[in-house]
Amino acid sequence: MTQTVLITGSAGEIGRHLRTTLRRGGRHLVLLDVVEQAGLEDGEDATILHASFTDAGAMRAACAGVDAVIHLGGLSTSGYSFADYLALNIEGTRQVLEAARLGGVGRVVYASSHHAVGFHPNTPGSTVPDYLFPRPDSYYGVSKVASEALASLYHDRYGLDVICVRIGSYRTVPTDQRTLWNWLSPGDCTRLFEAALTTPSPGFRVVWGVSANTRRIASLAEAAAIGYVARDDAEDYADAVSDEPEPWDRIGGLYSEATIDDPPGSSTAT
Repeated sequence: MTQTVLITGSAGEIGRHLRTTLRRGGRHLVLLDVVEQAGLEDGEDATILHASFTDAGAMRAACAGVDAVIHLGGLSTSGYSFADYLALNIEGTRQVLEAARLGGVGRVVYASSHHAVGFHPNTPGSTVPDYLFPRPDSYYGVSKVASEALASLYHDRYGLDVICVRIGSYRTVPTDQRTLWNWLSPGDCTRLFEAALTTPSPGFRVVWGVSANTRRIASLAEAAAIGYVARDDAEDYADAVSDEPEPWDRIGGLYSEATIDDPPGSSTAT
């Protein structure tokens, strides 16, 4: 039996990666984005949709016959107003969840972020739990907190299975001191989303999206509970990472850069 998976934001960095690495026999991907996407490769079992996840009608149509949604779409960490985040990230996520509910989709995997808890203090020697209470570091972080709350509501009210992945820093390799603890490698990204798609009856969960980093401070208990086995370690690249903090790391001792004016060039769900 074919599993059909809808990916919103499929033209983004993580979306392009998962488009390739989540290919399986018996799996059909529906790739939705407002940005033009590369055409199908020979033998690629997928459908490309040029549409916005904020369009209720388009999302209803996209969810027809879908088994699971990976919701990556949304505004990134810099350069937008609160009204922008409200319209795209929060209301847009509600549209995705509502379309999934009305379409009989069984599962949504939501790309949340470490920015949802970025103003928590970093206490040496302590482990950051999976369900750490929200303490957002930016309007972007607020949008992730609100979307996690919507996901919880749609599970409790309608029975939709939703896994919220608080993604650390998705990079090819670690690039700064912060990513030595919160790096999510491309390989582990695939392993985590594959686990989120295939674990039986997850209910509502919040899991950390990081690799098996030596300096990791975030719990991987919930991620392991859904079948995720992290394999990569940022420490392998530590010698190439500068000891100097990045210019935007103006507030020390926090999990993320923790500024309203986030650095330029940040990508969605990092």
